Amino acid sequence: MLWSAPPVCHWRLRRVCQDCLQLPEISAAGCPMSQLQDCWEFYQDGAAHVLDAVSEMELLEASTPLPDPASEFDRNVPRICGVCGDKATGFHFNAMTCEGCKGFFRRSMKRKAMFTCPFNSDCKITKDNRRHCQACRLKRCVDIGMMKEFILTDEEVQRKRELITRRKEEEALKESMKPKLSEEQQRVIDVLLEAHRKTYDPTYSDFTQFRPPVRASASNRMATRSSSVLTHGSSSEDSSDTFSSSPESFEHRMFSSMALSEDSDASPSMDMSLSHLSMLPHLADLVSYSIQKVIGFAKMIPGFRDLMAEDQIALLKSSAIEIIMLRSNQSFSLEDMAWSCGGNEFKYQVTDVTQAGHSLELLEPLVKFQIALKKLSLHEEEHVLLMGICILSPDRPGVQDTALVESLQDRLSEVLQTYILCKHPPPGNRLLYAKMIQKLADLRSLNEEHSKQYRCLSFKPEHSMQLTPLVLEVFGNEIS
Repeated sequence: MLWSAPPVCHWRLRRVCQDCLQLPEISAAGCPMSQLQDCWEFYQDGAAHVLDAVSEMELLEASTPLPDPASEFDRNVPRICGVCGDKATGFHFNAMTCEGCKGFFRRSMKRKAMFTCPFNSDCKITKDNRRHCQACRLKRCVDIGMMKEFILTDEEVQRKRELITRRKEEEALKESMKPKLSEEQQRVIDVLLEAHRKTYDPTYSDFTQFRPPVRASASNRMATRSSSVLTHGSSSEDSSDTFSSSPESFEHRMFSSMALSEDSDASPSMDMSLSHLSMLPHLADLVSYSIQKVIGFAKMIPGFRDLMAEDQIALLKSSAIEIIMLRSNQSFSLEDMAWSCGGNEFKYQVTDVTQAGHSLELLEPLVKFQIALKKLSLHEEEHVLLMGICILSPDRPGVQDTALVESLQDRLSEVLQTYILCKHPPPGNRLLYAKMIQKLADLRSLNEEHSKQYRCLSFKPEHSMQLTPLVLEVFGNEIS
C-alpha cells in the first residue's frame, strides 16, 4: 500500500492546524507504515475541523445555552474544558468544553466513528496529547455529559443560519430607525451644559459673602410665622423636628404642624410692625445672587441674544423665580426636605423661609414640587434643557416677537425629546417628557403665588429696604 503525502494546507489553515489543533510535525523518512497512516488520519481530522471552523463560529446557537452564571460558576474563575483541560469557551452539547473538543465530538457523532484505543482504554487526555487517542477522548466526552442529541442536523444548521441572518438584518434595521442626536442637537446640549456649569457653583462658596443668616429662636418662631406676609394663622407647635426621611410623612407632619387656621379671616395686609423677618436680608442676597446667575445662563442659550432687548428683559423678569426654583432642586434633599448649600449655616428649611416673609401657601406646593422633580432623576442634560424651555416661553407677558421665541423653544423641546429617547434608559424614560412639561405648569402656579406674597412684602418700607436693587427691579416692576 503506497502512502501519499497529505495536501499542503493554505498557510492560514496550516497555522490553525498547528496552533489550535496542536498537530504533530511528521516526516515520511524512517517512519513505519502504521505510524504514517495514523499521522495521515490526524491530518484528515484536522482538515475537517478547519473546514468546519466558520460554521462553528457562526452557529454558536448549536451548543446549549450557558446556564445562569450566578448559579453555576463565578465569572472570575477560569473555565476549563472537562475533556482535555484547555480553556473552555462555554457549554457545548451539555458540557463545558473547548472549541477543539466540541468540534471533535460533533464530527465523531456525525460520522458515527468507531475508535479503538491502542493502549488499555484508560488514556489521560490533556491539551497536548488529546489527538493521540481518539477513542479515550470520545469516551471522556461522553463521561462528562456531552450528548449527541444536542447536535444539529444539516437542515437545522441551515435554519439556524437563516435565523441568524434574519436577526442581524432586524437588528440593523432597528438600529437604523432608532432616533439619534444630530451633531447640531448635541452642540446645543453642550452649550447649555457649559452655560449651567459656568453659572452654578455646587460648592456655594459665594454664600459667605451674603448678609449672614439670622434664625429666630424656637420661642420666637410662632410669632414670626404668624406675622409673615399672607400667613392667616398657624399653630404654636415647634416645627424644628417636622422633617422625616419619608416625603409622605414629612408632608403630613410638617404641614399639619404649620397648617393655616381655617377660621382665620385676617387680612394679608395685616399689621407687621412687630414682626422681625430675621432671614429676609440673607435670603434677599441669595435671591439677588441667583438672579445674576440666571441672567448669565440665559444669555448663553442658543438664539437668546437674537431676540430684541425688550423680549429678553420680559422673558428674564417673568421666568427668573421659576429658574431659581428649578436650580434649587440640585441642593434639595429628600432625606430631610431641606436645601443644603454647604455647612449647617447654609442649610435652609421651610421655617427659614417663613422667617423671610413667605407663608405655607407658597412653601407647601414648593416642597411638593421639589420632591416630585427630584424623583424624576433627571440627567443634567435634561435639567438644563428644561431650564432653557422654561425661559423661552412665548406666552410670557410683554413678549413681542412670540413667533421667534416659540421657534427657539420648539428647537429645545425637540432636542429634549430626542435625548430622552436616545439616552434615558427605561423605565425612567416612560412619559418623562410629559412629566417634565407638567413641571413647567406647576412652576407657573408657584410663580403666581410668589408674586402675590412679594407684593405684600414690599408694601412695608422696613421690609423693602432689606431687598437688593436687582430684586426690586426684577420682582418690583412686574410686567402685567
